[in-house]
Amino acid sequence: MDSQHKSNRQLQRAPCFSSAGQRAEASPSVIVIGGGIAGLAAARALYDASFQVVVLESRDRIGGRVHTDYSFGFPVDLGASWLHGVCKENPLAPLIGRLGLPLYRTSGDNSVLYDHDLESYALFDMDGNQVPQDLVTKVGETFESILKETDRIRQEFSEDMSIGRAISMVFDRRPDLRLEGIAHKVLQWYLCRMEGWFAADADSISLKYWDQEELLPGGHGLMVRGYRPVINTLAKGLDIRLDHRVTQVVRRYNGVKVTVEDGRTFVADAAVVAVPLGVLKSNRIKFEPRLPEWKEAAINELGVGIENKIILHFEKVFWPNVEFLGVVAQSSYECSYFLNLHKATGHPVLVYMPAGQLAHDIEKLSDEDAANFAFKQLQRILPNATTPIQHLVSHWGTDVNSLGSYSYDAVGKPHEFYERLRIPVDNIFFAGEATSMDYPGSVHGAYSTGLMAAEDCRMRVLERYGEVDLFQPVMGEDTPVAVPLLISRM
Repeated sequence: MDSQHKSNRQLQRAPCFSSAGQRAEASPSVIVIGGGIAGLAAARALYDASFQVVVLESRDRIGGRVHTDYSFGFPVDLGASWLHGVCKENPLAPLIGRLGLPLYRTSGDNSVLYDHDLESYALFDMDGNQVPQDLVTKVGETFESILKETDRIRQEFSEDMSIGRAISMVFDRRPDLRLEGIAHKVLQWYLCRMEGWFAADADSISLKYWDQEELLPGGHGLMVRGYRPVINTLAKGLDIRLDHRVTQVVRRYNGVKVTVEDGRTFVADAAVVAVPLGVLKSNRIKFEPRLPEWKEAAINELGVGIENKIILHFEKVFWPNVEFLGVVAQSSYECSYFLNLHKATGHPVLVYMPAGQLAHDIEKLSDEDAANFAFKQLQRILPNATTPIQHLVSHWGTDVNSLGSYSYDAVGKPHEFYERLRIPVDNIFFAGEATSMDYPGSVHGAYSTGLMAAEDCRMRVLERYGEVDLFQPVMGEDTPVAVPLLISRM
């Protein structure tokens, strides 16, 4: 942690240009708002293209919703922790490969509904009885059949509805797919995992667009050493201002003026807005002139969900050697799941991951009470569980710097809102996971939109300067994977 604070102080002392300072007259300049992976990707690309770049970050750290914590003495990700799509087609593969960062593969090419293989689960009822694996598999097949039936409903109805309502209609039409007893509880657990993928309850997720995300091949890989090395690599050498919360963005034909909370202003040729969707929804950043109605509609109508992590560090391992521990229950709200980090990293850590309404409710608790809640869920299935020696709790929904975890398709709202959110407005460009039509809610989606925003910005600004070079590559365009991805599966 000391090295992190030292790095942050160095970032704060970095020189910058402001309305009171001087700037090279003929050098194109950009202000990047937000120091998450999308903002850093954009800033890195523009810096490498010889732009003057300053990054304004509201937090006292970089990374945004990518946050690797070292307080346990080893890296643990409180935010994003997977590479979804362990393949060379993944936009992040070149960078992760060059850094030699190991990945622990938690699944092959599976459904969007879960990022672990079924054989790596151990499911228990609330009395601590383990659910037979053949029943888990059988219920999983039933769940897939239910989703196929919801697709028929989607084709039949022109108006959108929630995936939750569609599942209820399936049960009315196909009583044979209804399950009772322990099988019903396992089915609710599958639904709970689906809700976790979108960080939202089934009653909020669009039936029409829930499966529009493009799934890259190669399955899902856990970042064994955390995402911090990726963030630090993108940030190296950049002019980054921590504790600079932007309150206003004024755009003019010949530039932008950005104001931060303490009244200081920064001017540049253009700006890249790479803040979370929840922050845009809150109107904490005022745009002058106002953004067009079509842009405001995209901001207001896209869904943003919550998935948190309650990370429990134990003295020693007392749980089964599986990747996921699950608690099945009568409703998806009551179900639970724990990620076993010991299997991937060797450290005795379990991560409880509530999503949707449950995550909302747990965020009302203190960190101590939230950790106790998670531990009680664990004691349901493992009565001999020992008390954790340390804990960490994320608050992505109430954190004013995020106000949510990641986006999802809300009922009745077109998937094209993602693209509308990405489209520039004059010399203001937008990046972040919620601007990715193909990869929403993912780190590689955020990263790729940062590169796209940088390229759009570069072309627009250089056009004004009369210096457009159509063949100048931006970071990531033709960078081969120098080192293959390091993948393990224990």
